[in-house]
Amino acid sequence: MPIYQIGPKRLVVGAHYGLKEWIIQRITAIVMIVFTIVLLVDYCITGSATYEGWAGLFSNQFMKLLTLVTFISLFYHAWIGIRDIWMDYIKPVSIRLTLQVLSVLYLVACAAYSVQILWKV
Repeated sequence: MPIYQIGPKRLVVGAHYGLKEWIIQRITAIVMIVFTIVLLVDYCITGSATYEGWAGLFSNQFMKLLTLVTFISLFYHAWIGIRDIWMDYIKPVSIRLTLQVLSVLYLVACAAYSVQILWKV
């Protein structure tokens, strides 16, 4: 038996464990930053914070799409964070699974509601 095998049930994890989620959170954060910058630039250019100004901004199809991508990024970003919290701090599997399912249902409902709001404008 080689020296690096310790015990019959050795748990092997890769060096990239969690890397995908880390990268996704960074990408979704960048999307949200870009959206914030677009809103700030629009506000600085137009200086309009009235309902008509916002309705005019979000009537543009590009802005609706950018907002939808930002909301999806926000919900996915939140899911990764919430999931990690449940996995780290809730040890009973049944409670953790229940909390994860409720979190997913809530985030999907928020995403559906945001689509409904965006396409009403």
